[in-house]
Amino acid sequence: MAQAKVVSQPQVGVFQQLSMLDRFLPLWIFAAMALGIILGAVAPGIKDVFNALSIGTVSFPIAVGLLWMMYPVLAKVKYEELGKVAQAWEQFSVSLVLNWVVGPVIMFILAWVLLPDLPHFRTGLIIVGLARCIAMVLIWNMLAGGDSEYCAVLVALNSIFQIVMFSPLAYFFLVIVPGWFGLQGTVVNIEMSDIAKSVLIFLGIPLAAGIITRFYFLRTRGKEWYETKLMPRLGPTAMIGLLFTIVVMFSMQGDKILAAPLDVLRVAIPLLIYFVVMFFASFALSLWRNFPYELAATQSFTAASNNFELAIAVAVGTFTIASQEALAAVIGPLIEVPVLIGLVYVALWIKQAWFKPAEAKAIAE
Repeated sequence: MAQAKVVSQPQVGVFQQLSMLDRFLPLWIFAAMALGIILGAVAPGIKDVFNALSIGTVSFPIAVGLLWMMYPVLAKVKYEELGKVAQAWEQFSVSLVLNWVVGPVIMFILAWVLLPDLPHFRTGLIIVGLARCIAMVLIWNMLAGGDSEYCAVLVALNSIFQIVMFSPLAYFFLVIVPGWFGLQGTVVNIEMSDIAKSVLIFLGIPLAAGIITRFYFLRTRGKEWYETKLMPRLGPTAMIGLLFTIVVMFSMQGDKILAAPLDVLRVAIPLLIYFVVMFFASFALSLWRNFPYELAATQSFTAASNNFELAIAVAVGTFTIASQEALAAVIGPLIEVPVLIGLVYVALWIKQAWFKPAEAKAIAE
């Protein structure tokens, strides 16, 4: 009887612990998609309005939406926790390998195997695979009972790594690796400088703003005010930028989507496989390395999640908002959110089946 109570109680609370915005995020995304398609059909000239003011390949209104979408997320990151990396280097090394080697390789394989005839969608998926999660993983980790401090350090670590690694890895997986297999003819013609510029603008600017915001207010107002007053108000506004971007994207692409709905479904399939494979592979690795459940859950959700805000921003900045690459990136959160909520329940079941309470110990020094 006691065991049944332990299992059922957290399961009841998982959905309820999400904020209203997070709880129905797939619904909001569907609504934004529908609104965009309707706008594009009713007012075809809206494309010219969005393209009137441009910064490179991105219209000014979209640039503002993308930057704001990233800023609140990066202001949440606990950069001050980075000093703890040396205290548990084995665990952090495993996470870095999962995030920056295993994840991109698996997405690359899935994209080429399942979308051999859709090069633009394939490129969008590969970009999603390179954008490691720095936001929603904090929610999944909390709901699954993972180590919140360890998760905060991983998020900070991934934020810094994205500045350094995203551009070279994107060029490596989009241009160089396909050439090894004689697939040059299907690779999209891009320059590394294009990706680097998008990363610098849409990650570098909000990252700098997030760091400045965090350390300024931690020093002047204190951590309690920052975490309990500012962030609950600032954090949800990131979704406004995301939903605004989606509305604009679908107003410019609605005709393409309605003409080929099966292509959108084909993009969703490798995403679904990717999230599940990364989650279970990470849990299996954690079991093999004898990590306690709290660390194993954090590793798994960090590996299985992606920074869809960055993926959308890079796809839009590099290929334009009307591209199939950008559309593939925006399908990411539509699939990720319900799948990761389901995996929270799986993690709780794994905890009961494979981990004993005595094993839930602190990080080994």
